Amino acid sequence: MLELGIKFLISYFIGSLMGAMIVGKLRGGVDIRKMGSGNAGGTNALRTQGLLFAVAVVVVDVGKGVVAAGVVPGLDIPLVPQDPLISRTWLTLCCAAAAVIGHVWPVYHSFKGGKGAATLIGTFVILGPKLIVGILVVWAWVLMLTGYVGLATMAAATAVPAWLGITRLPEDQPLFIYCVFMALFIIYCHRSNLQRMRTGTEHRNAKVMLFNRKDPDAQDDPD
Repeated sequence: MLELGIKFLISYFIGSLMGAMIVGKLRGGVDIRKMGSGNAGGTNALRTQGLLFAVAVVVVDVGKGVVAAGVVPGLDIPLVPQDPLISRTWLTLCCAAAAVIGHVWPVYHSFKGGKGAATLIGTFVILGPKLIVGILVVWAWVLMLTGYVGLATMAAATAVPAWLGITRLPEDQPLFIYCVFMALFIIYCHRSNLQRMRTGTEHRNAKVMLFNRKDPDAQDDPD
């Protein structure tokens, strides 16, 4: 259990390295948590700082998911022997989850982070790269139909365990369980978006909709 605990914490600390804060620091101390929606994710970065800033934020946030799932589980840490009782698969999934949790509740930034989507995508680069295409297709389709970025993110997150449940059980049960947990976590992180959709104040991106409709602005950050 020592190996699991140490590597979970390492992954959490990696996840806590916020792309928005790192890029903002390099840009002279910009803190997008004090702008727009107040969310330290790619969408708020795009709205408040522009495309290049947002791309840099997403690269960092996706990258830490890749590192947590692809590098940390295999680290040879002094005084921390490999635990033969810990499944390598479950160790990898726990490290992946820790990075997403760190992104949402970063220890370095008063536990105020993003909503987890970009870092979750990064974990899928390692855990199931073929799933990313389907995730992006569902996300884009829901976005074009509704104009809601947050709804598209939640739909894409829930589509993954649904697909795995239909096509890859029982062989990929650990990955299925991970995806169910992550889907519920992503929905939890978007609970404010759901509330705004219920009250009709959620921002709707009319420019990308198949059927162009313009609604009053609110905030809608997927990550």
